[in-house]
Amino acid sequence: MPQSSWIYLDWNATTPPHPAVVAAMERAAVRAWANPASVHGAGRAARDELEGAREVLAALLSFHPRDLVFTSSGTEANNLALHAAPALVTSALEHPSVVAVARELEARGTPVRWLPVGESGAIDPAAVAEALAALAREGAAAAGAPVVAVMAANHETGVIQPLAPIAEEVRAAGARLHVDAVQLLGRGALDVLEVADTVSVAAHKLRGPKGIGALLWRPGHPPRPLLRGGAQERGLRPGTQDAVAAAGFRAALERCGESTAAYARQRPLRDALELELAPWVARNGSEPRLPHVSNLSVRGWRGDEVVAALDLRGILVSSGSACSAGTTEPSPVITAMVGRARAGEAVRISLGEDTQEDEIRQALSAFRDLLGASEEKREFP
Repeated sequence: MPQSSWIYLDWNATTPPHPAVVAAMERAAVRAWANPASVHGAGRAARDELEGAREVLAALLSFHPRDLVFTSSGTEANNLALHAAPALVTSALEHPSVVAVARELEARGTPVRWLPVGESGAIDPAAVAEALAALAREGAAAAGAPVVAVMAANHETGVIQPLAPIAEEVRAAGARLHVDAVQLLGRGALDVLEVADTVSVAAHKLRGPKGIGALLWRPGHPPRPLLRGGAQERGLRPGTQDAVAAAGFRAALERCGESTAAYARQRPLRDALELELAPWVARNGSEPRLPHVSNLSVRGWRGDEVVAALDLRGILVSSGSACSAGTTEPSPVITAMVGRARAGEAVRISLGEDTQEDEIRQALSAFRDLLGASEEKREFP
C-alpha cells in the first residue's frame, strides 16, 4: 500500500520529523558538518549547534547545561544512568532498556528489587518505600545510594506515574530517582521532572531526528561512563557528536509547547475511539494517562494478528513496544498488569499531533470490518 494511503497511529514508536526540524538539519548540514571538537572555524560552527541544543534542553527541563550529556538514544541514556547502580528498585512496567539493565545487575549480584504491578499500570509509592526499606535491612545502602527507576509516562499504556509521592519515599530513604521521560517530553507537563535526580529523553519521540538523546542529572550525581576513548561530553560519553542531529533536536525542543498543546487536543478523539470500540475491547491502564495513547485488548484476537490485518487496510498501529518488536511474546508490560492471555490480545493506538477526525473514523471502519461489526453513525465530541 502506498505511503500516502497510510493512517499512522503509532506515534509512540516514533514520530515523523517536523518540517522545522528538517529545515534546521538541512541548514546545519551545510554549515555545521565538521567535528565539534576541532578548534578551527568549521569545528566552532558545529560546536555552536551542539551547545545551543544543550542549553535549550537544559533550560526546558530545569537542569544546568554542564549536567547534560548527549547520547545516541533514550535507550543509551537509561543504560548510562543505571549500569553502575549499587542497588536498584524498578518494575516490569519499564522500557526494555531499563528492565534489561536491571536483569544484568541482578545476574552480577547487585541487589535489585522488583516492584509489584497492578491492573492500573501505576506504581504504588508505598511499594517503593517497602522495597527501599528491604534494601536497607539487607545493608545494600553500604555500597552507595540505591536508585529507583520509574518512567514518567508509560510507552505502551500512556499511564502517568505519581512521581511526586514516589520521590518523597525516595528522599526519605536517602536514595536517588531516575526518570525515563522519553514519552513525556513534548506530550505532557514537564514540571513533574523537578523531583528527578536523573532524566533520560530522546529526540525522535518529539518529531526530532533519530540517533540522538540525552541524560541529565542533578549536581553531584554524574554518570559513570559506559564507553571509553575520548574527552567528548566531558569524557562521560566519548565519540564524535553529530551537530546536525543536535540542530534538529533543538528545533524539536523549541516547539515543545506547541507539541504538548497539540497532543492535549487529541484527547476527545482518543476517548471517542475507545468509546466506539468498547463492546469489543478491554482498556489497559488507568487515568491519569497521556491524552493520545490507547492500549486495548481485542477480545478473541491476537494482538499481532489485529496489527497485521489493520496494516492491510492502511491503518498502522502496534502490539507493544517498538523496542520489543519482532517477537511473538505478549508485551511484558501488559502481562505484568493484566496477565498473559489479555496481553496477547493487546494493541497500542497512539495518535499524533495532527491526527484528524476523519482518520479516526477510517480506523474505526477498519476495526468494524475486521471484527464483523455493523457500523453505527455516532457524533464525535
